[in-house]
Amino acid sequence: MTVAHAQIDIDRSVPCLLMKIGPSPLHHGCVGAVRSLGRLGVPVYAVTEDRLTPTARSRHLRRGFVWPTSGAEGERALVEGMLALGRRIGTRSVVLTTDDESALLVAEHAEELAEWFLVPAVEPTLPRRLASKGTLAELCAQHGVPAPASGRPGSRSELLELAARIGYPVVLKNDAAFERLERPAVHGTTVAPDASALERLAAGWDAMPGVVVQEFLPSDRAEDWIVHVYRGGEPERRLAFTGVKLRSLPPHAGVTAVACSIPNDELRELAIGFCDAIGFRGIADMDWRRDLRDGRYKLLDFNPRVGAQFRMFDTMAGVDVVRALHLDLTGRPMPSGGQVDERRFVVGNLALPAWFGYRGVRTPVARYERCRAGGTERAWIARDDPVPGVMTAIRSLRPLAGLVVRADFRRGMVGAAGSES
Repeated sequence: MTVAHAQIDIDRSVPCLLMKIGPSPLHHGCVGAVRSLGRLGVPVYAVTEDRLTPTARSRHLRRGFVWPTSGAEGERALVEGMLALGRRIGTRSVVLTTDDESALLVAEHAEELAEWFLVPAVEPTLPRRLASKGTLAELCAQHGVPAPASGRPGSRSELLELAARIGYPVVLKNDAAFERLERPAVHGTTVAPDASALERLAAGWDAMPGVVVQEFLPSDRAEDWIVHVYRGGEPERRLAFTGVKLRSLPPHAGVTAVACSIPNDELRELAIGFCDAIGFRGIADMDWRRDLRDGRYKLLDFNPRVGAQFRMFDTMAGVDVVRALHLDLTGRPMPSGGQVDERRFVVGNLALPAWFGYRGVRTPVARYERCRAGGTERAWIARDDPVPGVMTAIRSLRPLAGLVVRADFRRGMVGAAGSES
């Protein structure tokens, strides 16, 4: 299927800086953003770990800034570093955040960064409250948005009481996963099948960490949905895309490996309504799980920045959330057009290991497996930009080998969902 893209009146005089904090050299969302804007002639700059990351080798990148941050530099150093990049670019740029840490930094220091950067006018503390699992649940309860039952215990006794009240098995997540935790409560989404398993886990904690206990939503009785939103200041500057996650790595609780855009008006209105209620502005990547036991869509994660799989979504006019951000912040018109449906998205270096993890398992979303009427978007491979795919293949071998042999990859005991990286 060929999408007829309308002429997008983008301002090529305004560059874009892709900002990230911490090591994530294989970030297909960064490559997708470079291609999305670069193909329209926008000068794109990006923070990279080194000069050989896939993002750094894209032909659509104007320039990469090698800045291997760790997340431990402190806010002051990071803000000063961003301002220095703004001066090097030499003109005011749109900033696109590609991880939660940079999204919170930009939102909370937007006034100071405004000298060199254009950013959405979001309330400074809101992104942090959305990225935190505990306060997200509180916002959902406040605005009547369905979410898994959850709570933040303040002690071991409260932990056991809360888990018993929610009912086993329970999911445990670090409350502020975006923080560089020296001793996290859990390493990723973790399931405690019973009270004895939870007690064994808690026995390893020196003090009560920031952890959220959450209702377990079984993957064999649920559908995993993705919603990507851009919300500007006016109704005509708002987009919402919906799709189904077909496979992830690790299975059912990790990064999207294969997905497809599927129209879902009910979920779209639910997501937009929540963003309207809390006053969110900018790009958001949300994970929802439809609990087939009661038919309700429950919000699991709200990432206040671009999602790695955003290129699975396009309007018929050729606008994705990254292009929408640039158009809105530069005051350009946003062409109207509905979502391109049944567009398959494949992350090549994750798809095969994910398939291995799902062998012999039929999930509730299997009926969408043949979806591809809207074409296929590959995260790494592109005819007009082949080098990032080559670099990804080279740099993926060691980490993927380690992931495949990990016991928790094969075990299949997972929680409600994991956030995209």
